[in-house]
Amino acid sequence: MTAIDVQLDPKLAIYDQVLPARKPWAKVIKKGQTLRIVDLGGNQAVDFLVYNADDTSERYSAPDTIRAQGNIFITTGTKLYSNDGNVLMTVLNDTCGRHDTSGGACSCESNSVRFGLDKKWQHACVENFLYALKDYGMGKRDMTSNINFFMNVPVSEDGTLEIVDGISDPGSIVDLRAEMNTLVVISNCPQMNNPCNGYNP
Repeated sequence: MTAIDVQLDPKLAIYDQVLPARKPWAKVIKKGQTLRIVDLGGNQAVDFLVYNADDTSERYSAPDTIRAQGNIFITTGTKLYSNDGNVLMTVLNDTCGRHDTSGGACSCESNSVRFGLDKKWQHACVENFLYALKDYGMGKRDMTSNINFFMNVPVSEDGTLEIVDGISDPGSIVDLRAEMNTLVVISNCPQMNNPCNGYNP
């Protein structure tokens, strides 16, 4: 799908940050503003949560988003639906081609189950999310399904999932327009036990 009339002037950016490896980020993106996420090095997963900034009990819903568009992947034109059936954000431009809705966020617990008990204390996206959410008075009960931008999780014919090498090149972008005041939370994924970050987050 082609880009949806995106004309962004970097000089007019409200925020312009390079997020360090393995770190979280959270900001309010107001209705009508556009968030651009750039994969600077390529093959770097970006875990993403989004909430209604005016009522954080309304948040991104993977099932509603998937059902509405009839596709498990996110790309240009996808509307990100909330648990209340409202559109939080719209993907205006995507140079990667598709993004994951089913792989979830890595956590200390999932690392220990999937990769061994010695990996339990490795830094993970859930911990990044919790660190960022605390500044907004939110915690574990506020966690919801996430999007994995630039992460490649193909689904085979028998329904199995596998996290494989990413498909994003250096400089790949995704632009998201806020359709209401949103709270966006990002984890620059620290996972080093599978290929979602090329084993080098």
